[in-house]
Amino acid sequence: MDPLQEYIQLETRRQFFRRGAMGLGAAALSTMMMQGAPSASAATPGTNIGGRPDLPHAAPKAKRAIYLFMSGAPSQIDLFDHKPEMAKLFDKDLPDSIRKGQRLTTMTSGQKRFPIAPSIYKFAKHGKCGMELSELLPYHAKMADDIALMRSVNTEAINHDPAITYIQTGHQIPGRPSLGAWLSYGLGSMNDDLPAFMVMNATWTAKRDAQALYNRLWGAGFLPSKYAGVMLRRSGDPVLFLKDPPGVSRQARQRMLQTLIRINKRLHAEVGDPEIMNRIAQYEMAFRMQTSVPDLVDINDEPKHILDMYGPDVHKPGTFARSCLLARRMMERNVRLVQIFHRGWDQHGNLTGDLPKQAKDVDQPSWALVQDLKQRGLLDDTLVIWGGEFGRTIYCQGKLTRQNYGRDHHPRCFPIWMAGAGVKGGTIYGETDDFSYNVVKDPVHINDLNATILNQLGINHERLSVKHQGLDVRLTGVEPAHVIKGILA
Repeated sequence: MDPLQEYIQLETRRQFFRRGAMGLGAAALSTMMMQGAPSASAATPGTNIGGRPDLPHAAPKAKRAIYLFMSGAPSQIDLFDHKPEMAKLFDKDLPDSIRKGQRLTTMTSGQKRFPIAPSIYKFAKHGKCGMELSELLPYHAKMADDIALMRSVNTEAINHDPAITYIQTGHQIPGRPSLGAWLSYGLGSMNDDLPAFMVMNATWTAKRDAQALYNRLWGAGFLPSKYAGVMLRRSGDPVLFLKDPPGVSRQARQRMLQTLIRINKRLHAEVGDPEIMNRIAQYEMAFRMQTSVPDLVDINDEPKHILDMYGPDVHKPGTFARSCLLARRMMERNVRLVQIFHRGWDQHGNLTGDLPKQAKDVDQPSWALVQDLKQRGLLDDTLVIWGGEFGRTIYCQGKLTRQNYGRDHHPRCFPIWMAGAGVKGGTIYGETDDFSYNVVKDPVHINDLNATILNQLGINHERLSVKHQGLDVRLTGVEPAHVIKGILA
């Protein structure tokens, strides 16, 4: 059964009229049409558990995905988008013909000048594809032929929170389901012992202050709460209350859970709130996670050469390196989507002091993750995405020197790369102008990015929608969005 239809059918008459989400005729028709649909409990081994019966729409290239999100916005000019001509324009004003009156943040809109700050970092071409990458990314250089680099991604959002909310949920205003929630709702789970959508918030080594992250970025929005992501904690128990309380045996815990389920079922029979059934499902998952999660996070069975591949930080819980290794272990256990947030990429000042630390945090682990998946045969059906919410300006924020500078937010162009699962490695897609300010070829809107992610998982983004407040809401919004075919094999 379609999980959302099931949710609606479980509502009481009073809740139904109060919510008014669907017409009576549509609800009745949906009920009749869905009577023959297979239930989650009828799933055969190796198939999805739950999910919509009409999905996937096509044979998927990817069964699962890992999203490496660099919160704060990495500087494309210093990492992925080489602009050598800027060296001749050091401290010259950005031409009005380039800026074209485009919107600025309040952090630089009051500046009297917009002096050009060329990158101090060296670039070189790598791989058979000749991908130009910064010296700050030596391990990325080793996998140039494994990734498809899009340099022309763009968004309308210019500040962090709306920009992150937009790329994660398809809308700048909070309240929509996240990408992982859409996938969990649409495709269901591929295992019964771990959540379909798991999240980690890694530590970082640059400046202490960083943009806040809110759980709505991996939340379910208006979908049932069971589709929200589950975050693993960086220290202590990976999930709160994972261990049985002192003096409580596993058998006693199970009896308590069974009693609680009976009470909740009785309550559901009285009030009919479908969230009660979601609560029961989450209690049962939590009990199974008491066994599955400790096994997941115990890396003692990993060979030394694998640990060495991820770098020394892999031995420190909560680091990006450890999170990448855990992500690979989750892929082996068929978690649908793993998202790793790495904060601290907001270099308004002291870029040359902080950016190298951020790059070092993620460079080797990102490479190791792709290679680890490849050598295990998992990259063929695992999609890996790497990127942030927008880019940085070519002009300097604050004081400019030859050795240091800062960069403001820039939504007009920024880089994201993808690898695995039908992505054509060694692809360089999209171009920006000489100032890395405007896209001049093959623009990629963030809705196009999400449409492509869904496409690789077998989903037509135009056909995955949910009725909410009278609208057919979808991840990619109402404006036309396109699959980026130029990066696909």
